[in-house]
Amino acid sequence: MENVRVRFAPSPTGTLHIGGARTALFNWLFARSNSGQLILRLEDTDSIRSTAASAEGILEGLSWLGLDWDEGPDIGGPYGPYCQSERLSIYQQFLQQLLDEKKAYYCFCTPDEISKQREEAHQEKKNYLYKRTCKSLSPEQVALRMAEGLKPVIRLNVPRQGTTLVHDLIRGEVEFDNSLLDDFIIAKSDGWPTYNFAVVVDDYTMKISHVIRAEEHLSNTPKQLQVYQALGLTAPQFVHVSMILAPDRSKLSKRHGATSVQEFRDDGYLPDALVNYLALLGWSPGENADILPREQMPNLFSLKDVSLSAAIYDIKKLAWMNGHYITAANIEVIIKLVEDQAKLKGYLTADNNEYFHKVIDLVRSRAKTVNEVLDLAQYFFEEPEAYDEKGVDKYFRKAGSLEKLTAVLDLVSHTTIFTALHLEEATRLKAETLGLKAAELIHPSRLALTGRTMTPGLFEIIELLGRKTSAERISKAVDYINNLA
Repeated sequence: MENVRVRFAPSPTGTLHIGGARTALFNWLFARSNSGQLILRLEDTDSIRSTAASAEGILEGLSWLGLDWDEGPDIGGPYGPYCQSERLSIYQQFLQQLLDEKKAYYCFCTPDEISKQREEAHQEKKNYLYKRTCKSLSPEQVALRMAEGLKPVIRLNVPRQGTTLVHDLIRGEVEFDNSLLDDFIIAKSDGWPTYNFAVVVDDYTMKISHVIRAEEHLSNTPKQLQVYQALGLTAPQFVHVSMILAPDRSKLSKRHGATSVQEFRDDGYLPDALVNYLALLGWSPGENADILPREQMPNLFSLKDVSLSAAIYDIKKLAWMNGHYITAANIEVIIKLVEDQAKLKGYLTADNNEYFHKVIDLVRSRAKTVNEVLDLAQYFFEEPEAYDEKGVDKYFRKAGSLEKLTAVLDLVSHTTIFTALHLEEATRLKAETLGLKAAELIHPSRLALTGRTMTPGLFEIIELLGRKTSAERISKAVDYINNLA
């Protein structure tokens, strides 16, 4: 496919939502799979809600995800400016063209007059359409009203007959009845264009070949096609991807958990995990693949594999996927993410760097988020203050528990080769000698050493804690059991 140019065009009025992030990802994948360009454009004409902080946050979120762009407000390009707030003169040229060709007209109707028309339509149980009150105004009448200081909007002269067909690359043809379309406003009274006009001018002048966006924009597309037609321009190809819904199939919101890229980052998710998860929300590369490395995605991505069905947000699957990426990541990546907090807690010092690395490498396989890693490592740096209550009932109160821990204490104190492998061999041999299963020694020992019932392998823990600390903790557990009696 030649000359592929796609765009991601967020409004900087809030954070980068996961729905927007997925749209950006699909555009990125389509561009990269077709040796095309991705353009980043900020639709910031809403001067009240748009903020520089939000714009910066969007760029930061995309960069954190590892989605790069070829043209944009930060790097420029041949078809800028890439912020709508800097493109007013461009919009004015196209607006004037429509006015000169009488394909658009000034409207001086007041909000009260429009409200009255809406109320009349409501009472008649009709769909409201502007009555075209100002369409027949002569140039002289327009000039007179402007001389009086009135500030009109500009409306597009929309044909009321026939249909408008939206050709969607994954949905096929979607038909809209023109009789339901209004002479919608394309420029506000302050001179700034409305969304449906500005987006057409932007996509045309930036030579966008494909518009890949959320399903919610499908209803805007017939209006935009009317603008393309009025200006005599060729429209790009359209793709409207399905929505992301909550598990109960309601609209995704904060009550369902984190919904912005920044929140996922702060909650301890890795960018590769989030990209992997978002890619599979509405796209299936086949073979039921769950773990899909980023570098493989562009070669596999195809619009024909994008689903029309709504994608269901599943935080449990994302957490599982994130756990996989935490385990598979270079250990230095994980260390970098936790080291500041580890230093604050006193876990990482100038003297224990090697020990800290070994601990984090051991416990990370049980973490679903990076934020869980230090909690999982706590007992390597702090002696447990208490034992898990269910574990106490199951392993410490059980008959023979004192003898079992005493046996392990003797083993830890006297095993010659203090490695996980030899410790395991010695423990299993000891269990066999005592006529026990190895688990009967392993479970109470884990509780004694960590205060927990779920940890990485016991023998790796013993090796890392060392002979002295391990023996001291088991001795303390023996005393605890004696006091239970």
